[in-house]
Amino acid sequence: MNKSCILLFSGGLDSILAFHLLKPQGIDIMLLRFITPFFNPKLKNFPKDSNYKEIELGQDYLEVIKKPKHGYGKNLNPCIDCKIFMLKKAKEIMKKEGFGFIATGEVLGQRPMSQKKDTFRLMEKEAGLSGLIVRSLSAKLLAETLPEKEGLVDRNKLLDIQGRSRKVQFSLAESLGIKNYFTPSGGCLLTDPGFSARLKDLIDTQGDFSLYDIELLKLGRHFRLSKKKKFVVSRSEKEALGLLKLNYQGIVIKPKENSWIVGVAQEGADITEALSVFGHYARKALRKKRFCVELISKGKKETKDIECSDSLAIKPL
Repeated sequence: MNKSCILLFSGGLDSILAFHLLKPQGIDIMLLRFITPFFNPKLKNFPKDSNYKEIELGQDYLEVIKKPKHGYGKNLNPCIDCKIFMLKKAKEIMKKEGFGFIATGEVLGQRPMSQKKDTFRLMEKEAGLSGLIVRSLSAKLLAETLPEKEGLVDRNKLLDIQGRSRKVQFSLAESLGIKNYFTPSGGCLLTDPGFSARLKDLIDTQGDFSLYDIELLKLGRHFRLSKKKKFVVSRSEKEALGLLKLNYQGIVIKPKENSWIVGVAQEGADITEALSVFGHYARKALRKKRFCVELISKGKKETKDIECSDSLAIKPL
């Protein structure tokens, strides 16, 4: 084992502090950041002169979301399975590029599902990394790792933080002059109740889905027209542009006159019902009850006059 490691790096304060605890010990560190469809904030702070790699997780990662071996958290967050998946990816790089061990910014007791002693051991075992993960911020509360036993990491220079409070981290950040970092929060869309409800609907009705379907879940109001067909209406000009940029493979509905409101329906959806929903929201945008819309599908366009009703028959997901 050599004095080098891969540090799983989110860009949050904990992972930044983990870097600052290990780097002064002469450890060669590569920061590894995973980009997921559910969590990809722009980095606010980045250790200077560091080796950095990003990996964008794709369709194979979605399989973890569909059927997590260790279940979901409060919403549709399979935190344990997600972390195991990332640790396995990190292990592949560690073996291929010759790094000695893995490090993280995890804090014991900070997350109720994935940051417990028994869960740490479980994740290490399933990832094939038992004894090879240094959790710098809570190391003194955990079993000694192989890098510590071999003298590659000085345990006395690591910390014993636990729990949800961030007072120790804030104080340490101030002493190190670290000022620009993410505000502590979940951040992942899978912990958001609204997004999770949409994703559960997708899993229950469609079963199989792609990265495209996930991107669609992030935009607009979603309506289930039937068990297999859905309709989405933008809530802003930004969302309207986002829906059009996705190059939706269904039916696009938009007013003939300029407006930020756009609707997209899956191929085969009940267009009458979709138009009823669209009209309810377009009426507010256009400030009129009767207007002409364009229906665009597979390069073909037709126009239709619609009259909006005051009520909405179905509720958004």
